[in-house]
Amino acid sequence: MELATSMNAPAQSTPPASAPESSAERKGLNISQAAVDFAREKLKKRGTPDAAIRLGIKGGGCSGFSYVIQFEDDTPRDRDRTYELDGVRFIVDKKSLVYLAGALLDYEKTLMFQGFKFRNPNEAASCGCGHSFTVR
Repeated sequence: MELATSMNAPAQSTPPASAPESSAERKGLNISQAAVDFAREKLKKRGTPDAAIRLGIKGGGCSGFSYVIQFEDDTPRDRDRTYELDGVRFIVDKKSLVYLAGALLDYEKTLMFQGFKFRNPNEAASCGCGHSFTVR
C-alpha cells in the first residue's frame, strides 16, 4: 500500500491484529515527504531498500527520554504499528506511540545538523544537546 503524505497529513498505519485503539493511536504519527525521501536514500545507501525504519522512545538522556531511530531488518512485532509511505516502511512500538501521538517526523538540513527531526507536541522541555526531552 503506497500513500502520499504532506507535512500536515497523518501517515496511515496498519493496526495490530485484534488490539483496541487508544486515543494516542488514533492521533497517529505524521511523517513528512522529506523524511520519507531521506529514509529511502539511507535504506538504498545501506543496500537494504526493503528494510524499515524503527522509530521509538527510550528512557535516558539529560532530560528523561530519548528518541530512537534505527534500521529494522526483522518483521514487525505483533503490537507494532507499521506506516508505509511511497514504499518506505516506518515501524513504531505501541508504548512509544503514546509519546509520539500527534508528532511529526521531518527531515532537517542546517549548517549544524542534517537528519531526522521530531516535532513533538508532547515535549514539555528538551536539553541543550537536543537529543533528549521530558514529556507533558
